[in-house]
Amino acid sequence: MTQKSIHIGNQLVQGEHQQVSGEYVDIKGEEFYKIANYNQMKDFFISVVSDSNHWLFISTRGGLSAGRVDAQSALFPYYTDDKISDSSPFTGSRTIALVTSGDKTSLWEPLSDQYAGVYHISRNLYKNVYGDKLIFEEVNHDLGLSYRYAWRTSDRFGFVKTATLVNNSSHSVSVDIVDGIENLIPFGVESDVQNSLSCLVDAYKKNELDADTGLGLYSMSSILVDRAEPSEALSASVAWSVGMPESAKLVSSIQLDAFRKGLGVDQETDVRGRRGAYFVNGCLELAAHAEQSWSIVADVNQGPADVRELAAYINSSADIAKDIEDDIALGSHNLARIVGTSDGLQVTEDRLSANHHFANVLFNVMRGGLFVDNYTVDKADLIRFVKGFNRVEYQNSVAFFEALDDSFHYSDLIAAAELTNNASLQRLCMEYLPLSFSRRHGDPSRPWNKFAIQVKQDDGSQLLNFEGNWRDIFQNWEALSISIPNYVESMISKFVNASTADGYNPYRITRAGIDWEKPEPNDPWASIGYWGDHQIIYLLKFLE
Repeated sequence: MTQKSIHIGNQLVQGEHQQVSGEYVDIKGEEFYKIANYNQMKDFFISVVSDSNHWLFISTRGGLSAGRVDAQSALFPYYTDDKISDSSPFTGSRTIALVTSGDKTSLWEPLSDQYAGVYHISRNLYKNVYGDKLIFEEVNHDLGLSYRYAWRTSDRFGFVKTATLVNNSSHSVSVDIVDGIENLIPFGVESDVQNSLSCLVDAYKKNELDADTGLGLYSMSSILVDRAEPSEALSASVAWSVGMPESAKLVSSIQLDAFRKGLGVDQETDVRGRRGAYFVNGCLELAAHAEQSWSIVADVNQGPADVRELAAYINSSADIAKDIEDDIALGSHNLARIVGTSDGLQVTEDRLSANHHFANVLFNVMRGGLFVDNYTVDKADLIRFVKGFNRVEYQNSVAFFEALDDSFHYSDLIAAAELTNNASLQRLCMEYLPLSFSRRHGDPSRPWNKFAIQVKQDDGSQLLNFEGNWRDIFQNWEALSISIPNYVESMISKFVNASTADGYNPYRITRAGIDWEKPEPNDPWASIGYWGDHQIIYLLKFLE
């Protein structure tokens, strides 16, 4: 078929087909997998993982949802995956550049389809082997510039978007740029409210900037409630930046159209009734083959003391960029250690298979959890577990627990429990599984599964916890039992004790107990799932 030449005004639309390809590349000493010309593929969904309680789900079109712990603590709206993809033009990263070379200034919006075909571009996608870094890149061959941004996580700071502008040409160029993130969710907006009352939520939004630190604060004028009672929102989402010299800050998207027209922008300090955003505006002078990087950092659920501490840190820290990079690197190290605990680290001639194994084990422990200290049992946590299940039995067995060391081997616990001839105590000790890092199998493509990444206690120390759908957790425990085999009898005990005598199983199992499906006559989706029909094969695998 002959392709017609298409014009927008006097501009010829450039729409040539580009070949999609994949390869491993090295970026600053770290291994990434690159998909060249990913925009020629149908858009797809990607997760970015973390060693902590972050969650991030993103479309290759750029729209994303992210937050901490669960969907009720979202930084960007938690929608179904189709809506997240559709929201790409106004959710997540946004960049607008006015590029001046000689006496000509060109408007460029990298990684946006708003002016598709105007420039000859290439787009590439990179994800590191650990799965905790994702990079989007656009190369503008006409302007001789590249723009890329990375999503990464930091346990200390939150979510980090790091942008880099590269001058690929042999001459200098001036770039007036607005770069940032938009459609930020303030504290106190639950996912159901955002889905059903988003216009009302927008009306209550309050976006403020501390001009001294460049710290953006995103809160609600009050928590939505239809009762005559105080309902103050005493926490906020926050965003701030580092690395963009002499930049103005915006806390909304109101002025973006004016900037596109070359009218410039004024710093915003207080915007009400608008969706939150955080943009930095700066003028960059890039010499030939030079580049400039900057970062925007955002987090959720920050109380007054947290905000005060963060503002003081921004004002006083000698090297913020290094602190951010160090904490990101620590998270990657911890993630590798987590996977290594479950035999996920391999070195073979087949690099693709070895990295695929890493990913398999990573997602396996994200579902079923991992034994952080192998067979070591912490007495304090064991007591918390027993009290949660049977406080009376704990009171009856206080002498048993007092006789235990502060930490001891799992096999010693089972042996000591058997000597008591107390069937109830034996059952509780046998069902104790000191797992962490587990969460229910849920994401925007499975919104009926309500996930919660409970990995830390209130004081920041590690929390031992697991939860998951019946099928998911026992599938993953099967693989885990090969790495840590002595726990298999406890896994069998958990399986059998959570099942009914006539062979039915609950739909969700947690450290704290089990959840049964509740009849919902008015919800045709309520009966979908795995109940009773997946019993034998999982039990068989454990017994084998």
